[in-house]
Amino acid sequence: MKKSIFLTLFLVSAITLIAQAQETSPSSSQGEFKVVTIVESIVPMGIGRSRIIDSQTQVDASIFTTERTDGKKSNQKEISRSDIKVDELEETKLLNFFSATGINFQNIASNDAVIASKINSMLAQGWKLTYVTSGVESDSGSEDGQGIFITRLFFYREL
Repeated sequence: MKKSIFLTLFLVSAITLIAQAQETSPSSSQGEFKVVTIVESIVPMGIGRSRIIDSQTQVDASIFTTERTDGKKSNQKEISRSDIKVDELEETKLLNFFSATGINFQNIASNDAVIASKINSMLAQGWKLTYVTSGVESDSGSEDGQGIFITRLFFYREL
């Protein structure tokens, strides 16, 4: 239940931000957006994986899009999930939020420094940070043992 609520809120936030970005971006000039995703594990003892993910592949979403004519029939089964996956991505290692003894503030500060470096690098390449959105799927008890904190950075630059 928590996961579906988180996913719904995350998707609504992302769609809203993209729509707002399209409204506020200069309409007289050509530009492009780039999304950088930060995944930080909240699994204790270094078991989880934390990364900054930056796709290096241009994708045309219309290739993976179908239309419903009656609200029920869909051709989505004709699209293979493996065709959507990109092979070229930049992956930057981060530290997990928790260590064996609990929350690790040094890890958080270290991640902040690496994330700031990534943002500064993007700015130096002509990208402008336009929006940030985040969400969490937290550990839901002793039987779960999983959780992530995810942040999406939306960048824009004129071509």
